[in-house]
Formats: sequence, structure tokens, C-alpha cells
Amino acid sequence: QVQLVESGGGLVQVGGSLRLSCAASGRTFSSYTMGWFRQAPGKEREFVATITRSGPNTYYADSVKGRFTISRDNTKNTVDLQMNSLKTEDTAVYYCAASRNMYFRPADRPTDFGSWGQGTQVTVSS
Repeated sequence: QVQLVESGGGLVQVGGSLRLSCAASGRTFSSYTMGWFRQAPGKEREFVATITRSGPNTYYADSVKGRFTISRDNTKNTVDLQMNSLKTEDTAVYYCAASRNMYFRPADRPTDFGSWGQGTQVTVSS
């Protein structure tokens, strides 16, 4: 399995921006669909964004569409999440995830992914 390490979280004010990065180990990164999920205290883990293996296709949760952008660099084994116009409701621990499975739909369920990072905290203050 691929090992994932997130970075880039922190404290930001409403309307600000953050860029999360996820570094993956191994030489088969391009064979994984990658995703970002988040979990706020007392809530279930929820889908944020996903990107296909070669990166042409992306899919977003309605709550972040137009504000967040997922991208990947298969030469560097990284997947990033650019977050703009942040809101207090974006506060959560953000997790990077990897899946080797293929789906005939966007991979947007936690059970679609077999590898997870340790998470990075994002706090948006008003």
C-alpha cells in the first residue's frame, strides 16, 4: 500500500486561503485515484474532492465547488488541495486518501479508499 503524509494545514481567517499537500511513497502513484476528505468534531468523515489517476478528471463536493481545486503531479508523487474563500464550516481535519480500485462513478465514499494519511488540521476563524 502507498504511504501518505499531509502537510499545509493551519489557522486562517474567513475568506483566506490554504494549500494542502499530500506526499505519497512508492513508484506506482500514478495508478491510484486520489481523494481528500475532512472530518469535523462530532461529525462523520465527508468527501471533499477526488482526482483520477492521470488527473484529467476531478470531482468536488457541492459545499466546496468553485472554491477548492484538487491537482496532482505524478512526477513528484503529490496531490494538492488549494482552498480559497474559506469559511468557518471548512474547519476540520483534512485527510488524503488513495485508491487502486476503478469505479464507474466518482470515488467519493470513504470505503472507496484503502490508504489514508494521518490528517492535517485546518481551522478557519471569524
